[in-house]
Amino acid sequence: MRRPRLVYAVTHPVTADVLLRGQLTFMREHGFDVTVIGAPGPELERVRERERVDVVGVPMARQTDPRQDPISLARLVRVLRRIRPDIVNAGTTKAGLLGMLAARAVGVPIRIYLLRGLRLETAKGVMRPILAVTERIASACAHDVICVSPSLLRVSVEGGHIPAAKASVVGAGSSNGYDTERYRRTPELIEKGEALVRDLGVRPGDKVVAFVGRLAWDKGITELLDAFDIVRREVPNVKLLLLGGDLGDEVAEDHLVARVRSSPDVIATGRISDLAPWYARMDVLALPSYREGFPNVPAEAGSAEVPVVGFRSTGVVDVIDDGKTGALVKPGDVGALAAALVTYLRSPELARAHGRAARERVESNWERHTVWNAWLEAYRARLAARGLPLPVPRAS
Repeated sequence: MRRPRLVYAVTHPVTADVLLRGQLTFMREHGFDVTVIGAPGPELERVRERERVDVVGVPMARQTDPRQDPISLARLVRVLRRIRPDIVNAGTTKAGLLGMLAARAVGVPIRIYLLRGLRLETAKGVMRPILAVTERIASACAHDVICVSPSLLRVSVEGGHIPAAKASVVGAGSSNGYDTERYRRTPELIEKGEALVRDLGVRPGDKVVAFVGRLAWDKGITELLDAFDIVRREVPNVKLLLLGGDLGDEVAEDHLVARVRSSPDVIATGRISDLAPWYARMDVLALPSYREGFPNVPAEAGSAEVPVVGFRSTGVVDVIDDGKTGALVKPGDVGALAAALVTYLRSPELARAHGRAARERVESNWERHTVWNAWLEAYRARLAARGLPLPVPRAS
């Protein structure tokens, strides 16, 4: 009996390298023939070697490109005709659109549009209606639109961007879950984190507020810097670490870069390969983002027993349990953001209690094997409903 064929389509190969890490191996070991389609790059080859799955490079522009997009679509159609998949799971904006169009064109029996976030929530100008159209087209071509969080589903359905009849969430959300042991706060990680921040001028007794992500307006960087000005007046010896926000990155906005460079006690590290020791040294994580799908950073921080303060926005509300694992404040409310950060900095006991509760919540809902098994059952149910071959795990 043949193994069911499962294709994951992503725009940039880093999505497969990071956001599908481990899941590809899991699905292969549980009875699927797995192929990843994405733009060519070293990350795609790394996925092939690490996960031992097939990969196919198809160039795809991240932004709308009237010349490149039809070529990419034609290539996707040819690839899918050759593979003849039973399931196509296409996520990220461009791969979701082109992947669903191609899968429909060749008659793939199970077409899943994985909605990782709603870019149009914070899009401006002509891009907003363009993105709205792409969501409707991708959804129309899909049998299922699986959202990575309940709040993303709600916003997308209420906005008329995806049909309610096709929308669902697998498990408690997240597309890949988390290796909670990797972020467990151990003495070794704490010591390593101390050494890392010491090299940046953070002293052992200093308090640390941290942010992880790109330096863009929709991540709330301006509001965070304004809030930190207030925090500095309230709490002595506090530093703000902007982790992963490379000041030379092309996505870093110039006015924010200038503001960061001129702000006292604000340190931008650039890209970081392993965040685990940095989480171990944080007192509190700030996530003033205006939109997310299912944000990885607060779940990782929660695994490290770090409380999180965030805006009450899409995606963020699914990870932070307000008053139990962190605090949610009104989007754009600088004063409330600062007050919540100060509360945790002044009350280490509260921070520890909420941090422990955060880890328990991540372990219960989003540990990676929990998420992978939920996706496995989702695939099995769809195959069974269509009378297609079911995956049979290989004997160990």
